[in-house]
Amino acid sequence: MDEEMQAMDRRLFLGAGAMTVLGMPGIARAQQSAAEGSAGPGGPPPPARRLSERIAEFIIGFELKEAPPEVIERARVGLIDTVGVMLAGCRQDVSRILGEMVKLEASAPSASVVGQSFKASAQLAALANGVAAHAMDYDLTFVSGQVAAPVLPAILPLAETTGAPPAELMAAYVIGCEIAARVARANFLASSVGGWHPVGTVGVVAAAAACARLLKLPAERISNVIGIAASMASGLSVNFATMTKPLHCGHAARDAVMAALLGSRGFTAQPNTLEGHSGYFENFGRGLDVTYEPFGDLGRRYDLVALGYDIKPYPCGGLAHTSIEAALALRETLLPRLADITRIHCFVTRNAGQRAGVAYPQSVENAKFSLAYVVAYSLVHGAPKIAAFTEAAIRDGRVRELARLVSASVDPELGPGTSRSPARLEITLSDGHSLEARVDDQTGSVRNPMTAEQLADKFRDCAALSVSPQVAGEILAALNELPARASFEDFWPLLRAS
Repeated sequence: MDEEMQAMDRRLFLGAGAMTVLGMPGIARAQQSAAEGSAGPGGPPPPARRLSERIAEFIIGFELKEAPPEVIERARVGLIDTVGVMLAGCRQDVSRILGEMVKLEASAPSASVVGQSFKASAQLAALANGVAAHAMDYDLTFVSGQVAAPVLPAILPLAETTGAPPAELMAAYVIGCEIAARVARANFLASSVGGWHPVGTVGVVAAAAACARLLKLPAERISNVIGIAASMASGLSVNFATMTKPLHCGHAARDAVMAALLGSRGFTAQPNTLEGHSGYFENFGRGLDVTYEPFGDLGRRYDLVALGYDIKPYPCGGLAHTSIEAALALRETLLPRLADITRIHCFVTRNAGQRAGVAYPQSVENAKFSLAYVVAYSLVHGAPKIAAFTEAAIRDGRVRELARLVSASVDPELGPGTSRSPARLEITLSDGHSLEARVDDQTGSVRNPMTAEQLADKFRDCAALSVSPQVAGEILAALNELPARASFEDFWPLLRAS
């Protein structure tokens, strides 16, 4: 078989060479077709303008001072939340392991690594920051999962090394979020049906766009940055509930910085890498509905406002949050009778059913995606905050015993779970009575947003893992001043552990 395959490879190679000699350059014609933007089989027709051109135009033309106030407010809250979860995530085992590797690289100490006492190169700082941002699954949900998660981890080290003012950092963050939303909406089923993890597949393109803004690149080089980043996109959903899930975010942030730095020096990529034949959308959207329509109003409509994002109240998979709050709604009534519970059944959406299991967790990473664990913990201890996701917590005998009673099934009436993730909880007692609770929109969601005090409480809880209350207050005050703050000169030391 190996000999036959080798012979076939030789025939194909010789055939292609013969066509070129005979004036029938099939390979060259295919390369030209790719460069010109021909659509692949079954894909949408090529857009009237290259997507990289539209993106470059938005990156260069965006003016923060002309953006609606709601956009600036959403960006400020997003920045605060992400910095907070990075300060917490950098203390997780996954960040410790990653941090040790970064230190061994002994790169040029030019950029702060959030929550750590050392500096690293911009690329390696972005890698560590990205892992920290996603380590606890506590980062905000936007459009499709946490597609914008790598944006801030990537632009923080670039802002520090280039001396960018705070307003430019915020502008880059807005740009990254808007590009993330467009890329995700263009291939919306890539995650729930395709099995890709959009933090890695979408986030790298979005973060690269944000980095291009900070580097003030011209349009032709931005096109290369987008093409380079698109080729670096990766992330498989099979690795959820492991340390590799947050690595997708760190990898995307690092590759975004690399793409921007290479592109700024003239490194090339196809200008139609996104929409071209064998390009980004054709490959990640294989067999799925892909549309370029979301790019049509880029710069005129802001998805940060029109669609909004969900701030996570619990550091675990967001699709389980409505089940958690259904359990919390019944907790006061059930607390005296926990021993009488004979069955706990969760009715969830199709998307939640694909992601959240009912097996008892063997690790902290497993616990974040175990419906049985988070529901049982909520009934026994209340809201599962940071302390719920430790080795000691998952060894709790009472939680383990109650979790054995948890089962789950998909209820089609709850919908697919792609935009909302409602859940219904039914708990049966030994005397035959049952209690039921349904939650459609969890705390922190677009339809049930957190208050300013709840947001500040989350930030302080997260920051407490890395810095003192005084320093946490200074970081929060600095971020709340954006974009009017004049400089970040005294901000970077605050992010580093003493």
